[in-house]
Amino acid sequence: MSAIGEKSFVIFPLGARRFAFPADAVTELAKPDLLQVFPHRTKMLAGVLVRRGRIVPVLDIAQVLVGPDAPPRKFYLIVNRKRDQRSEWTAIPVTGECELANSELIARTSTMPQYASGFLSLGDEVVEVVALNAFDAFNDGLDNATGKLPSREARS
Repeated sequence: MSAIGEKSFVIFPLGARRFAFPADAVTELAKPDLLQVFPHRTKMLAGVLVRRGRIVPVLDIAQVLVGPDAPPRKFYLIVNRKRDQRSEWTAIPVTGECELANSELIARTSTMPQYASGFLSLGDEVVEVVALNAFDAFNDGLDNATGKLPSREARS
């Protein structure tokens, strides 16, 4: 394992587990807003919010991170997501209060989930750092009935 250097991260809960985004990618933690839902074919897109005059897609990644039995989400973590040459805000529903932590990012290993860019060691807890762009490929691979990704072997 190799450490990449100490940085700030926003730690967010999804049920009993916690995950992180780099703090420089997070715009704000927002209270629940009116979620606009419409017909679409993007499996993890829960709808959109209007935030500060912007239309912000809501990407519900909980089904991949913790499974379909994730508890109700209470807040939106607004993350600045880089896509090609542009960036856009994306709202991630989370189940509770977030916190800021400084830690060394430990590099991703081949045994980690595809969505993880590395992990943080916070005391006795290991927190996966989420690479939001990894979910672009996940949308194509999700099973319609269960909302789960196929096994690693099936994806290879």
